[in-house]
Amino acid sequence: MLPRTKLPRVLTTALFLAGSAGLLRAEPPAKADEYRAGRNFIATKVYSAEDDAAVLKAFEGLRVADVTDGMDFVGLTNVGLMDPEIQPLWKDAREYKHRFIGIAVTVRYVPTQRPPAPAGLSYEAFRAWEGTWYDELSPEPFMEIIRPGSAIIIDEAPDADVGSIGSNNIMAWKLKGAVGVVTDATARDTDEVITEGVPLYLRRPGRGIRPGRNEVESVNRPVVVGGVLVNPGDVIVADGDGVVVVPREQALKVAEFAYKIIAGDKDGRRNLYKALGLPEDASVR
Repeated sequence: MLPRTKLPRVLTTALFLAGSAGLLRAEPPAKADEYRAGRNFIATKVYSAEDDAAVLKAFEGLRVADVTDGMDFVGLTNVGLMDPEIQPLWKDAREYKHRFIGIAVTVRYVPTQRPPAPAGLSYEAFRAWEGTWYDELSPEPFMEIIRPGSAIIIDEAPDADVGSIGSNNIMAWKLKGAVGVVTDATARDTDEVITEGVPLYLRRPGRGIRPGRNEVESVNRPVVVGGVLVNPGDVIVADGDGVVVVPREQALKVAEFAYKIIAGDKDGRRNLYKALGLPEDASVR
């Protein structure tokens, strides 16, 4: 048996690096260029209006509590539950008009790096500056894809004091068919929004407008709102308990279980109402 020959350290290192070259190789130029230019890795699935309507029908009358139980049933415990800080701006304790069930249409706004309007502009010049910002930097591209049953889900910097939602545009979204709005941040004109009766879920009231504060980054792409992933087409259920997001692929199974839960709950409470001499209300019908 021949004795082992000790290789010089420099040579050993060189051989190791040569053998590891495959692990250390850079990405092929084409892929590196693609990544450098920006790439989305989660595809947006597109559903027909008929598909959306069928799913909404399956969820009709369900509450966040029932749907959360349904999520447990399909193995999605604690998935899709938004931060409890995101609450309804207003509540209707008789007919529950603050509740909504909708199909997610998403938009993401990000804080701007651009300077605000220069001081000293005339009224006309300032309004023109605002208009240009709204048109080119911070528009509402999701308006084009709202249809009956849409839920507008807005991903915005949670600490921003920006009124991306106001009493005017929220009514325009409703006119197009939106059933409710959820934002990770703020809204303004909240007194008027309450009077208008559009379901809105938010962290807190805001004051400022979009020009000089934010820019639109994407529309109908995956977003994070209330600490959870929302994909376009997911089912959004919102009521006094908060907001839950149901992944579209599991939606019908979740709804099937949830209906059994709410049916049992209503039966039990109807009996208690009767025993207590209380008239039935909308919650047990």
